[in-house]
Amino acid sequence: MGLPRLVCAFLFAACCCCRHATGVPGEEKHPAPTPDLVEAEVGSTALLKCGPSRSSGNFSQVEWFLIHKERQILIFRVHQGKGQSEPGEYEHRLSLHDSGATLALSQVTPHDERTFLCKSKRPRLQDHYVALQVFKAPEEPTIQANVVGIHVDREELREVATCVGRNGYPIPQVTWYKNGRPLQEEENRVHIQSSQIVESSGLYTLSSVLSARVVKEDKDAQFYCELNYRLPSGNHMKESKEVTVPVFYPAEKVWVEVEPVGLLKEGDHVKIRCLTDGNPQPHFTIHKKNPSTGEMEEESTDENGLLSLEPAQKHHSGLYQCQSLDLETIITLTSDPLELLVNYVSDVRVNPTAPEVQEGDNLTLTCEAESNQDLEFEWLRDKTGQLVGKGPALHLNNLRREAGGRYLCVASVPRVPGLNRTQPVSVGIIGFPWMAVKERKVWVLENAVLNLFCEASGHPLPNISWNVNGSATEWSPDPQTVVSTLTVLVTPELLETGAQCTATNSVGSNTTIIVLQLVTLTTLTPDSSQTTGLSTPTVSPHTRANGTSTEKKLPQSESKGVVIVAVIVCTLVLAVLGAALYFFYKKGKLPCGRSGKQEITLPPTRKGEFVVEVKSDKLPEEMALLQGSNGDKRAPGDQGEKYIDLRH
Repeated sequence: MGLPRLVCAFLFAACCCCRHATGVPGEEKHPAPTPDLVEAEVGSTALLKCGPSRSSGNFSQVEWFLIHKERQILIFRVHQGKGQSEPGEYEHRLSLHDSGATLALSQVTPHDERTFLCKSKRPRLQDHYVALQVFKAPEEPTIQANVVGIHVDREELREVATCVGRNGYPIPQVTWYKNGRPLQEEENRVHIQSSQIVESSGLYTLSSVLSARVVKEDKDAQFYCELNYRLPSGNHMKESKEVTVPVFYPAEKVWVEVEPVGLLKEGDHVKIRCLTDGNPQPHFTIHKKNPSTGEMEEESTDENGLLSLEPAQKHHSGLYQCQSLDLETIITLTSDPLELLVNYVSDVRVNPTAPEVQEGDNLTLTCEAESNQDLEFEWLRDKTGQLVGKGPALHLNNLRREAGGRYLCVASVPRVPGLNRTQPVSVGIIGFPWMAVKERKVWVLENAVLNLFCEASGHPLPNISWNVNGSATEWSPDPQTVVSTLTVLVTPELLETGAQCTATNSVGSNTTIIVLQLVTLTTLTPDSSQTTGLSTPTVSPHTRANGTSTEKKLPQSESKGVVIVAVIVCTLVLAVLGAALYFFYKKGKLPCGRSGKQEITLPPTRKGEFVVEVKSDKLPEEMALLQGSNGDKRAPGDQGEKYIDLRH
């Protein structure tokens, strides 16, 4: 009896399974409802609503499921209005929102693009499906051009550039552009091949390669790619930067270029280079026509085939020609000849070359030069740059000594700016020497080293001699002037005699007298017959008997002596005034201060005396201007000092 029962049970179970599989005749099958669509960007929070948007109320008992491979996986429960996540991948990212009617999924990733099921028991509602769709904008696309280059004579398609868009979701669409116009697939002309990689984050990295056949006109073409993608906010796009691709093609012609452009002149830095309409530039050689033989001779160039004329000279003028050799096609091309013209001015000559005339005579100077252009002539004085004439001839009439010296003939080409040459000439006015000054006065310090100057001019150039011993040096600022410097020691003998320089040439001689005056201070003593005897300080010059003239402008050393003397005089005058006031004070002529018994306090033994201190053994610069001007006080017993006692 046991076995028949077991067989019957098995047959019944099999019958039920067959019925469930094939369906019961007349039973209607309901299709799965269409899920609601929710869009969210990666990293944001997605809100999954349990029911239609218009549904409301308190959802007190709800279960949320994840539909995965036709299986329902419980991920979240709502009981009595409180939510509880189930263990798993969503355990820490789910929370309730809006009274339990909405489930919030935080930190959305591409892996969350799934379908979710909501089953509400209180209130009891029909099962509700929600499909989550995830988006992520890709990064800025990067583009890498073919740096090797493409030959136009290659028939097969060659890679032009590669475009990469990283970390987008879903996969973006790529579009290629050339010069702003989109490229489409074209057999044997354009091919676009794209591929994608799924990163561990679930995002996509897109790589697209553009291959094409290029032509010569593509040498400057700009290529770039564009990524098109969608976000919940709408459609968007990102573009890469533009790139160019080296395109190689053979040359069809060659020519010569010269820098700088325009009229050239001697001294310019000129460069001659060869160019072709091919890419890359082939190997060049530059040839110049020999004016003697008429043959083209190769010039020396650098490694780039550049001929530099630095500086350019007139012999660089002539015909130049370029030759190019394409190592790819072994084709030689020759340019048309180019005539290079270097403008010049040379061999400027003045006649007579060394003119000498007597004072009062007339003189004509003529200037000549060579040039490939029309010339203009100007005459200038060398020292002042003053324009004294125009044209090839300069007429000088009734010449005076002042007209002697250097003149400049300037030959220039007006149509070529900066092209000129200059030739100097010295005009000699024959006569005895001129002296810069006839007599000069110099303030000196005894035992000091002194430089004496003497300047003379004339033609012929004079020689200068001195009547005193010393170290003399000479130099000539121009062809008709000489300056002599004599270094001497100021001795009593030199102070007594002074100095004299004599300039001599073949016509005559002339002299300059230098008067030396010593800067000293005279010791002043009061006159015993007078109650206030203070004499005025004087500077005692040791001069020559005939030294009467003075200069308008003193040298720096003389100016210092004069200033020191003036300050000393002022100081002594103030001392006299002070002594006088003191005298009247003692006599009771001045009532001020009597009531308070105030008076100037002096040492007991010297009371009633006024002392003026003068250091006579120091240089004027070291005297400190009698020490009274800066407030310093010295003891009366200091050695090397003299005193003038102004007694009451």
